[in-house]
Amino acid sequence: MMATVSSKAASVVFDHVTKVYGKDVVAVNDVSLTIAPGKLVTLLGPSGCGKTTTLRMIAGLEMATKGRILIGDKDVTTLPATDRDVSMVFQSYALFPHMTVLENVSYGLKFSGFSKAETLERANAGLSLVGLDGYGGRLPSELSGGQQQRVAVARALVLEPQVLLFDEPLSNLDAKLRRHVREEIREIQQNLGLTVVYVTHDQEEALAVSDEIVVMKNAAIAQIGRPRELYDAPADTFVADFIGEANLVECQIVAVEGDMAEIEVGGIRHRLPSRGLRPGKAMLALRPSRIRVTEDEGLAAAVEKVTYVGPRMEYTFAGDFGQLFAVSDDVDAPLKVGDAIRIGLAASGPVLVPDA
Repeated sequence: MMATVSSKAASVVFDHVTKVYGKDVVAVNDVSLTIAPGKLVTLLGPSGCGKTTTLRMIAGLEMATKGRILIGDKDVTTLPATDRDVSMVFQSYALFPHMTVLENVSYGLKFSGFSKAETLERANAGLSLVGLDGYGGRLPSELSGGQQQRVAVARALVLEPQVLLFDEPLSNLDAKLRRHVREEIREIQQNLGLTVVYVTHDQEEALAVSDEIVVMKNAAIAQIGRPRELYDAPADTFVADFIGEANLVECQIVAVEGDMAEIEVGGIRHRLPSRGLRPGKAMLALRPSRIRVTEDEGLAAAVEKVTYVGPRMEYTFAGDFGQLFAVSDDVDAPLKVGDAIRIGLAASGPVLVPDA
């Protein structure tokens, strides 16, 4: 079912935006980007790549050095945060400890011209949206971390912003709770048709919640695409390795015919999409979950490490090609260290990638 886009949801456009701190520290370098109304777009990348600065420029907490920023049809490049119709959910939640949950959620509404009755109604509706009916009288200290995060989301939602911003919202939660809260955020975003810009360094989190992912590297955009596109067709070795872990193996493109390439790796030949590459040295990306042990022909290898992690096995395979990290759901009949194996190159498994 397609989510309905909220009438308040707005697009976000970056038009050749650069942010420089001091004389020469470039935090964001010539970024152009369009986020469609009602979509959840994640800015993903390692520390220092520029994703949080990009988010803060949307919020008006940082000003662009060059370029333009538009929210909807409005140029907000020089507008302060108070004049932008956006709300931000911070990593630290930023709840007032001496205020009740209801008072925290109502706080922003008090400055928006609503009557006391309407403020109360909207605040209670916000708590209901995030599953916290009946929690209004509690203090933040009486809530779990996940509940506090939901209060922060409710406080942002009740303002009905054109754009809702999340800055590493789950990093203070344990793994099980992270999964639960990210599902809630995604469900609320889809149900309400909100425009959401979400910052994280967690690849799995980005893949799970996003309509589109913007992968950033060294203050610039490395690739933009839907989660499946980035996973299956990374633009280069950086994106391949950063999104969902990839084994990068050197290979030789022997021939290219149309859009298919014949490669040689570890003494065997394999055909796969050329992705615009020409004959010569290239890199092959192999996802750990798509590495298959086969009895037929394949890359000769030995099992070097075996680790049991509950729902799956983790392996390190070694051969003339180097080392490969692989995972398998078969925990009942695991391989053993020292086993001689062959690794099959499945049709949908490996992908050629340009070097970053």
